[in-house]
Amino acid sequence: MSINNILVADDEESMRWVLSKALKKKGFNVELAKDGNEALKLIKDNNYDLALIDIKMPGVTGLELLDRVKEERADLMVVIMTAEASMKNAVEAMKRGAYDYLTKPFDLSVVDAVVEKVSRAREMTSQVSLLKEELADRYQLEKTIIGNSPAMREVYKTIGKVAPSDVTVLVQGESGTGKELIARAIHYNSKRLGKPFVPLNCAAIPKELLESELFGFEKGAFTGATERKLGKFEQANGGTIFLDEIGDMPIDLQAKILRVLQEREITRTGGNQSIPVDVRVVAATNQDLEESVRNKQFREDLYYRLNVIPIQLVPLRDRKDDIPLLVQYFLNKICAELEAPLKRCSADAVKLLTGYNWPGNIRELENTIKRAVILSPDPLLVASDFPGLRSRPSEGKGEELSLEGIVDLKLRTCFTNMEKMESGDVHAMVLEQVERPLIRFVLEKTRGNQVKAADILGINRNTLRKKITELGIELRKD
Repeated sequence: MSINNILVADDEESMRWVLSKALKKKGFNVELAKDGNEALKLIKDNNYDLALIDIKMPGVTGLELLDRVKEERADLMVVIMTAEASMKNAVEAMKRGAYDYLTKPFDLSVVDAVVEKVSRAREMTSQVSLLKEELADRYQLEKTIIGNSPAMREVYKTIGKVAPSDVTVLVQGESGTGKELIARAIHYNSKRLGKPFVPLNCAAIPKELLESELFGFEKGAFTGATERKLGKFEQANGGTIFLDEIGDMPIDLQAKILRVLQEREITRTGGNQSIPVDVRVVAATNQDLEESVRNKQFREDLYYRLNVIPIQLVPLRDRKDDIPLLVQYFLNKICAELEAPLKRCSADAVKLLTGYNWPGNIRELENTIKRAVILSPDPLLVASDFPGLRSRPSEGKGEELSLEGIVDLKLRTCFTNMEKMESGDVHAMVLEQVERPLIRFVLEKTRGNQVKAADILGINRNTLRKKITELGIELRKD
């Protein structure tokens, strides 16, 4: 984390002027305080990376201010300036938490050296802190990506192959399939571990704000831009940027993303300076980008730049073998989060959950289990704890259950409240209710031609005529 904002606190106007001019020339944002009280107020109201503080000021002294800074902002680097080169001042300043001290009068090259030293120290501290966080996240992630299905094993293999390189990756899959988890797994297993992982949902930010969010802006670039702001690409420098839902990115902004991938540099909004960035790009979408390219809604050249290594995440309905594992994982996770006793799912409940098509994928499964855990007072969750799945066996385009799955769920719904079934009548009743719509449907398709209908059904014509009579099927007369 490099230095951007600097506070200079000194009661000498000439010293404030000289330092401000020199630091601004180097590209830093500089604010000035003429005494300790003003400095303390500015520190409370603003986010500084470095404070240059004179040791003797009216009101609150530099050392007293240093004490307050460590209470208010322990992460703020403080350099004490003193006109008395005494051991006492130096020792006292360092004891109270100053990073360094300067003895007046000093050459501006000394200031430059100290600022550079502070910048490196902040960078190192940031990297160590980030590395600790990411190692913890990586450990947690290894327990979070669940699945042993063939489709998930292929995903794991691809992650292992592409993670060590800097190649651009495009993760595709329906909403709720875990695209960001895959992006994080790529980052945490790469040589960029310890550098930033910066996610950005392109669909969640208004079009007019997305450019400045990505590339940052200069002070005064537009109304309200009171100070320079770094964009996501600069924040991710050295690490990975995850562009989620990139299919929703405006077409004019796509050209600028293409330039970043080609030139490895960005320009802040309102600026004219090209800034080099070392960033790996992982993008994701739930859209068919090839179709978007054909419809002129997505740039073809950007698509090919992004789609160097494609990773396709299959929907949950296509890897149902993983559902029992996911159910157990979410039960453990949710009960721990709620500080509730661990709950289990009965075999019937697991079967019901496995039979459902999950149009919302893993996210919907997690929310469904959470709802059941919260609402059910019992330690064992049964099928009746998931009533929503009974009433809507499938939803959405391309997400219908198989015929057998529909029949299975319908039978469960019909018989849920039946404590007793009459012996010998269930089989005949079910067959009748299935045969009647089947034969009616085939006759409609053949326009009442019984010879064709019998051939499609795989029965002889006499059998078909008999069933028409038994089942009370009316024949249409065109």
